[in-house]
Amino acid sequence: MCGIVGVISPSPVNQLIYDALLLLQHRGQDAAGIVTMQGNKCFMHKARGMVRDVFRTRNMRALPGSIGLGQVRYPTAGNAYNEEEAQPFYVNAPYGLVLVHNGNLTNAQALKAELFNVDRRHINTESDSEVLLNVLAHELELAARNLPLTPDEVFKAVRAVHKRIKGSYAVIVLIAGHGLLAFRDPYGIRPLCFGQAADGEFMVASESVALEGTGHQLVRDVAPGEALFIDMKGQMSTQQCADNPTLQPCMFEFVYLARPDSVMDGISVYQARLNMGETLAQRLVSTMPPSDIDVVIPIPESSRPSAMQLAHRIGKPYREGFVKNRYVGRTFIMPGQGARKKSVRQKLNAIGLEFKGRNVLLVDDSIVRGTTSKEIVQMAREAGARKVYLASAAPPVRYRNVYGIDMPTSAELVAHNRSIEEIRQFIGADALIYQDVDAMKRVVAALQPKLQGFEASCFDGHYITGDVTAEDFAAMESQRLSQGGDEEEGPARSRLALQSRQEP
Repeated sequence: MCGIVGVISPSPVNQLIYDALLLLQHRGQDAAGIVTMQGNKCFMHKARGMVRDVFRTRNMRALPGSIGLGQVRYPTAGNAYNEEEAQPFYVNAPYGLVLVHNGNLTNAQALKAELFNVDRRHINTESDSEVLLNVLAHELELAARNLPLTPDEVFKAVRAVHKRIKGSYAVIVLIAGHGLLAFRDPYGIRPLCFGQAADGEFMVASESVALEGTGHQLVRDVAPGEALFIDMKGQMSTQQCADNPTLQPCMFEFVYLARPDSVMDGISVYQARLNMGETLAQRLVSTMPPSDIDVVIPIPESSRPSAMQLAHRIGKPYREGFVKNRYVGRTFIMPGQGARKKSVRQKLNAIGLEFKGRNVLLVDDSIVRGTTSKEIVQMAREAGARKVYLASAAPPVRYRNVYGIDMPTSAELVAHNRSIEEIRQFIGADALIYQDVDAMKRVVAALQPKLQGFEASCFDGHYITGDVTAEDFAAMESQRLSQGGDEEEGPARSRLALQSRQEP
C-alpha cells in the first residue's frame, strides 16, 4: 500500500503534488518523494519520513517544472530502512523515465534475473518497483526503436509489460520531454483514478480524495489493464492493453486502507463501511442477544461508519469511548511488533465515563495480529467496563497477502489455524463476533454492478493472479525470519522475495 500522484499542468506543480501527498499520507508514512521536470531535466527529492518532514522550503524551491510525480511509501517489498528504495525511481534510457508504483509484483525475483541475464539491465535495490521500471524501460525501447514516440508505441510497451509482470500494480511514469503515462494491473487490485481542473490540468492519483482536495474534478477510475498517456500539450490518449481484464479490487481498501471520503471504482468507501455495519449487526444478532449490550464504541478511526450503522440497527447508543492521539502513526504499519505494542496506549486513551459499569461492544475494522485488540480490550476493562465484547467489521484474516499489504508470516496472524473461541481467549474479550466473508463481498459488490469479484485473499485464501504457490510462501517466510530475527526487535515487513522460478 502506497499513495501515488502524477500531474501535468500549464503551471508549476511542486506545491500541488505536495498537497496531494498530504491527502494520501494515510497510505504510507515511511518515506516520501517528489520529482518534477522542467524542459528535459528532472529534479528529485526523496527521504524517509512524513511528507511534512521530508519537504522544506528549500526542497520545494528546488523542484521546478509543470509536470511531476509524487509518492508516499509503505514498503511491502525490499528494505523498509533503506532510503535508496524510496520512490520515485529513475532510469536514463530510453528518454529518461521516472516511476512511482503502488502494489507488489509476485514474480519480482524471476524478473530481476531475467532482466540481468537476457535484457542486460542492472537492478541496484531489492525494490520490485525498480524491477517494474526496468521492464517498462526495456519494452519501451523495443516498441519505439527507430520511431518517434507516439501513444501507439507507449501502449505497445504497456501491453508487453502486462505479459511479463504478475501481481498488483498501479503505476504513473514521467517520460522526459514527452508526457505522463499511467496504467493499472489487469485485475484492478490497486486503485488509480484521474481528474481534471478547469484550466485543463490533469492529475492521476491513488484515491479520489487527492483530486477533490486539490480542486480537480474526478473523471473516472483507470480501468483494469488500461493505460492512459497525456502528452506535454495536455492531450490524453487511452487504450486497453490487457488481454482479459477483470475488475476485482482489493477488499482491504474498503475495510481499512482507503479514506472514507474516497470513491474507488464507483464505490463510496464510506457507504461500503456502512453496509459492512449492516451485515455485522445481523451477524451479532444471530450470535448473542443485543440486550446484553449497553453501548457501542468504535476503535478509531476506520471502524466508525460500521459501528454507527451497527448501533443503529441493534438500537443501542453509539458513543466515542477512545480519544486518539493524531500524532502517532498507524500501528498496523509500524516497523516492529515491539513498537506496535508500545504505541497502542500512546495512540488511544479511554474515556472512563463511557465504560464504567457497562457492557460495551467495541467495533474494529479488522483484527490482523490481535496484539492491538488484546491491549484495547484490557484498556476497556481498566476503564471500568463490566463486560467487553469485540466485533470485527471484516472476517478473520487467516491468510497472507502478497499484493501490497503488510500481513507477513502466517504465525503473526491471530486467526491463522485458530478457532473463533481460541482467538477470543487470546484477545481476552467476553465475546467475539466476526463479519461473514460472503456477506461482506455481497454488500460491497451491490454498490457497483460492474464488479466481477474482489481480491480478498487474506480472508478467503484465493489468490486471483493464479501464480502464487505454497513454495513461494515458504520462501517468503524463510527470508523474513532470516532478515527480521526476533519479532520484538526485527522489522515487521512483508517482503516478496520469491525465489527465482519459472512462471507457469
